[in-house]
Amino acid sequence: MSRQTAAPANEVQLTGRVSGEPTEREMPSGDRLVQLRVVVPRPLRRARSRDTTGSTGTRRQVDTIDVACWTARTRAAALRLTDGSGVQVEGALRRRFFRTGSGAVSRYEVEASALRSVDLTE
Repeated sequence: MSRQTAAPANEVQLTGRVSGEPTEREMPSGDRLVQLRVVVPRPLRRARSRDTTGSTGTRRQVDTIDVACWTARTRAAALRLTDGSGVQVEGALRRRFFRTGSGAVSRYEVEASALRSVDLTE
């Protein structure tokens, strides 16, 4: 087996539905931030257990992903979205650190570089 060379990359592309209304806030630095959640369905798979009738079925699992919009362009696009609307996001995965009453914590989110409304077919 031969090895391929690859350059490091941090690229994320999501297509899903907005969950809740996007929220805007001003940071202590004066920067503005719009945050939203995107729900992306996973591919259907067969359920492992049988229901009470003995038949197997399928179940839909989803991933809920936090998205941060820092640029004026992505903030404006995010604020035009509504709960349940289709969205396509391009960006990078970021780990953000912050303090809470119980100490330092971190979380992952996608920092959007491009965001647009789309019609979804499911």
